[in-house]
Order: sequence, then structure tokens, then C-alpha cells
Amino acid sequence: MPLTLTPALRKTLQLDAVTSGAAAILLLVAAAPLSRLFALPEGLLFWAGVALVPFVIVLWMIASREATPRLLLIDVVLLNAGWAVSSFAMLATGWVSPNLLGMVFVIAQACAVALFALLQFAAMRETHS
Repeated sequence: MPLTLTPALRKTLQLDAVTSGAAAILLLVAAAPLSRLFALPEGLLFWAGVALVPFVIVLWMIASREATPRLLLIDVVLLNAGWAVSSFAMLATGWVSPNLLGMVFVIAQACAVALFALLQFAAMRETHS
């Protein structure tokens, strides 16, 4: 069932697209220096940037429509939540061993992405109120 995008939902999707797009460009262009700065694997940073590109395109397409399938919006929320959980899991499991600045970077971006998931979920629920 399609949901009509409220202004709040549209804005969260647009802001998510803009910030994710900026992150994608940064990660694609500067993976090597960021790797040295954060002590994170260069490949991880680069491929995270690659993964963000289609996500940004889909976000912008969704935000530009009057209505979109509810399932697609749920997918966006789940992708954001999964990204945040995975980011914390990488640190908790020792899969990556960043320096202090790298830990701050991973935690900060995970919190930002989790916030997008929460805002989008809340805005979606508001469409039924």
C-alpha cells in the first residue's frame, strides 16, 4: 500500500540522501588518506562509499515522489538500522582496530545513521496517525 510522503518524511529522506551522498564522495575520493587517519582498512572505506551510491539514488527517487510503497520505506529504515548495527559490531567484535579518531568516526557515523532510521520510522508512523 503506497504511503503519501509527509513533509517530515520527505525532508528526512532528502537529508539522508545528501549526507550519504557527501559521505560516498568522501569515501570514494579519499579512502587512502582516511585509512591512514583512522587506522581503518582502505578497502572497507572505499567499498562503503561504493555501496552508498545506489542507496543515495534510491533515497532521492523516493523523496521526489508524491507517494511510495510502504515496503520500500521499511527497507530504507532497515538498511539504515543494519548499517548502524554493523558499524558497532565491527568495533565490538574486533573486525577492525581503528585508532581513537577512527573509533570516534565509526561511532559518530553509526549514531547519525541510527538517528536517520529513527526519524524515518517515526515520520512513517505519523502518516497513519
